[in-house]
Amino acid sequence: MGYRVVVVGATGNVGREIVNILAEREFPADEIAVLASSRSIGTEMEYGDTGRMLKVKNLDHFDFTGWDIALFAAGSEATRIHAPRAASQGCVVIDNSSLYRMDPDVPLVVPEVNPDAIAGYKARNIIANPNCSTAQMVVALKPLHDKAKIKRVVVSTYQSVSGAGKDGMDELFEQSRAIFVGDSVEPRKFTKQIAFNVIPHIDVFLDDGSTKEEWKMVVETKKILDPKIKVQATCVRVPVFVGHSESLNIEFENEISATEAQDILREAPGVMLVDKREDGGYVTPVEAVGDGATYISRVREDPTVENGLALWCVSDNLRKGAALNAVQIAELLGRRHLKKG
Repeated sequence: MGYRVVVVGATGNVGREIVNILAEREFPADEIAVLASSRSIGTEMEYGDTGRMLKVKNLDHFDFTGWDIALFAAGSEATRIHAPRAASQGCVVIDNSSLYRMDPDVPLVVPEVNPDAIAGYKARNIIANPNCSTAQMVVALKPLHDKAKIKRVVVSTYQSVSGAGKDGMDELFEQSRAIFVGDSVEPRKFTKQIAFNVIPHIDVFLDDGSTKEEWKMVVETKKILDPKIKVQATCVRVPVFVGHSESLNIEFENEISATEAQDILREAPGVMLVDKREDGGYVTPVEAVGDGATYISRVREDPTVENGLALWCVSDNLRKGAALNAVQIAELLGRRHLKKG
């Protein structure tokens, strides 16, 4: 006996990926409903490579009663309206937006990092999925924190345009084509030209000069991993279609060598260590696309601080950073709390 599962925002980048991953991982679903706004009603989506077709239904009129799990990838505004409605009708919501992440009554979960936190879903019937850049970072940090206790992290991100949705991907493609043929380039989705450029600005600016994306990495890491960890983030949009990269400098309370860190990361859940000190002996975003792992490369000791390490971290932001993590939460929820049969 399987679950009745709803995917909300199924026609967007993350929603489509959720549908594909549910099929790919053979999630035990007896029934799947795919929902979107009224303009997508009637659109048909293939359920992974199964050949099974799913017809998109209208989110506004959908009754969540009798459904077990709703995976939301609809953005904060739609989520604000419909997630509480779904939760009140007895359906557990797993939300990809930023709306509930810092709500003290909503667990913020990365299954490889803080699986026990999922029990807190009963307070509101909602579980939050973290920011894409936070998700891959804490997967890398968790096993190292368990070994040597992290004091401080300085992270610089290189975030792909898919993090800004389909409009971001379209803008990179259109600007690149325009530059090649000599046409003018006008930014629409981003604040400056993204093609052949980098933009140190993701989300809105806050009073202290940081951006909201940088703030998310700070507060979400504290909630998921350890409130005592200090985090300084600089988040940058780069002209890559899919895949986020991060440069991490980590300061520990206890001694840890690069070799010890490599051994730990080699065995860590959700991590793939690719760290050869030779040309091409590291992972780039292109190689991470379509994979669920968080790839770690360039592990080395940082001599500028006591007990310091530096490393390179890459992941497919549409998968581990969003869709895959949401499905993994659903799997964890099923194993621990919504057992069927």
